[in-house]
Amino acid sequence: MYTWSTEQVDPRDRFDYWREVRAKGLFGVTAELEPEQRRDFFGEFSLRKLGDAGLVELRASPYRVERRAADIADAQSDSLCIYQQLGGGGWFGGARLDEFAVRDGMFATSYSDLPYRTVPLHDDGFHLRIIKIPVAGIIPPGAELSELVPRPVPDQTALRTLLESCFRDLVEGSNAAAADAPPTVQALAYIALIQRGIMRPKSRLAQQALRTGHLSLARRLIRRHLSNATLSPRLIAGLLGISVRHLHILFEETEMSFSETVTVLRLAQSRRLLRETPGQTIAEVAFACGFESLATFYRLFNASESMTPGDYRARLA
Repeated sequence: MYTWSTEQVDPRDRFDYWREVRAKGLFGVTAELEPEQRRDFFGEFSLRKLGDAGLVELRASPYRVERRAADIADAQSDSLCIYQQLGGGGWFGGARLDEFAVRDGMFATSYSDLPYRTVPLHDDGFHLRIIKIPVAGIIPPGAELSELVPRPVPDQTALRTLLESCFRDLVEGSNAAAADAPPTVQALAYIALIQRGIMRPKSRLAQQALRTGHLSLARRLIRRHLSNATLSPRLIAGLLGISVRHLHILFEETEMSFSETVTVLRLAQSRRLLRETPGQTIAEVAFACGFESLATFYRLFNASESMTPGDYRARLA
């Protein structure tokens, strides 16, 4: 991962450096700020490769951003951009763009090489994540990239939850896992294109992306309900809005079934609690992880670790 901050630059030169080297050179945008505010400017970002795609997290003091025709000509990116707003919010506008604002947690999508303007809504400035995915090989034939002007992803929709889950998988992945990122990156891109009406939901690639998104979200829901001893395929399928059969088919395409996934996650959680909560009894750990009985916990833990939970904890002491 590459990281950079204006703390590495003399305060008198921070905004000028950010504008000319980072904003224009790296992001391909024009940055503007009143001269009297430049000395107090702060900006930082990180960049992590996800195969051919890239994940950027940016935090900066308030300033005005515009991607003009000249910027696009000088720094073409030819990418699908998926944004997540992390700070207080931002405003977007442009010549062909309906103005909109994004608040904390919201997502937006766009094609990189279209003009736009943006400013933060509040004094805390910018804080956002962007995944940029090269469009080569992912845009359906005949699709009009000019239609992909910046636009927010509506909240409370099924596609939004799938998009967010895949996005979080990539954000939470380690550098070591970057080699495994391309399938998730592709699924994220296709879900975004389905949401924008660029890709037909019934196409083969779209259906594959939706399966990836549902599987990602299913695993998140399992973790969320892990302490529930009544966690079942019916519960997770209901939360996903799919049939139990469909849920089992999703897991059949992976290395572990639904029940095996639940057991592996519960055992991982139990190991963490045994390490980090010495005040909890073995029984409290077992039930906190959703095991239906102490006997079941001992049997599965011993099969996994070749020792009892008590021996595991004692070994760490």
